[in-house]
Amino acid sequence: MTDIKAALRSQRIETPSWAYGNSGTRFKVFAQQGVPRDPYEKLADAAQVHAYTGIAPTVALHIPWDKVDDYADLARHAGEAGVRIGAINSNVFQDDDYKLGSVTHPDARVRRKATDHLLECVDIMDATGSDTLKLWFSDGINYPGQDDIRSRQDRLAESLAEVYDRLGEGQRFLLEYKLFEPAFYATDVPDWGTAYAHCVKLGPKAQVVVDTGHHAPGTNIEFIVAFLLREGKLGGFDFNSRFYADDDLMVGAADPFQLFRIMYEVIRGGGFTDEVAFMLDQCHNIEPKIPGQIRSVMNVQEATAKALLVDRDALSAAQREGDVLGANAVLMDAYNTDVRPLLAELREEQGLAPDPMAAYAKSGYFEKIAAERVGGQQAGWGA
Repeated sequence: MTDIKAALRSQRIETPSWAYGNSGTRFKVFAQQGVPRDPYEKLADAAQVHAYTGIAPTVALHIPWDKVDDYADLARHAGEAGVRIGAINSNVFQDDDYKLGSVTHPDARVRRKATDHLLECVDIMDATGSDTLKLWFSDGINYPGQDDIRSRQDRLAESLAEVYDRLGEGQRFLLEYKLFEPAFYATDVPDWGTAYAHCVKLGPKAQVVVDTGHHAPGTNIEFIVAFLLREGKLGGFDFNSRFYADDDLMVGAADPFQLFRIMYEVIRGGGFTDEVAFMLDQCHNIEPKIPGQIRSVMNVQEATAKALLVDRDALSAAQREGDVLGANAVLMDAYNTDVRPLLAELREEQGLAPDPMAAYAKSGYFEKIAAERVGGQQAGWGA
């Protein structure tokens, strides 16, 4: 149990700045009280999540949603709040020029504009001390014949190579994939294999990020995790839950057993290290923002604790003997263990409240920001 606690103390989960702003569906964005009005207030809210969980010390930024005049000052503010700037997320999907794509667009002018934005994000990494650039492209086509599929891969490779060459010492980029949306006939980076192939060609500073909501129904995500770890190309996760498509619901909400299976493969494959980024990528449309992030961090922590409880020696023995039910039982025994008392004890040992959700609710922070953050423009998805 001592080793398990030590492993849990080392866990780090990054929260996304955009989760603290207003978000919604294609039909409606639901505004809430106390929502941040700028990146500085987003970082203040993220610091609350870290203060009550103890394992969320970094915050991902999204550019231009989190654009400021002085990124060094923003990083200083983060440090004063008790957190740090994490991954820098690029945005080449919300400009009119990108209707037919960004880095894969048939027009060289648009491709140049998109690539320049990615290079700008590396500049922001330099200014904030971030070591990770996260790339997701909505690029694709809706109709057969709309554009040449192979040429789009060539354009993608050209842009990625330019960005790769710009990375400094200790910096990397993570290439994200997504099955579909907004492109419906062919997405330019639709799966882990496409992302993996580009990253292998580029070199060690390019790795794949697995967004748990970006797969076809029934996809065995833990197989992808195991494969990428085996090849040294798993750079991180965007954790969320899905029911139908890219729902961006709270991680562990739809299928906590899947989250457990993923975390077991991470631990078994040697990926439970600082070299694999564990990030949340969620939009809290109807639930309160900060509690939604606290609960999500706790869900990942609980799945990790259960994965650490797996008796790997017993599992290996059952596998060698071909004991199908015995092997499955080893996993299920760990999954069915109630780890909440263990985690409550661990938090108390770290000087934290045993129940982060209850502690935050009693803190009065929400009432404070609801009263103070009146006026101005609330942050939202895309702002």
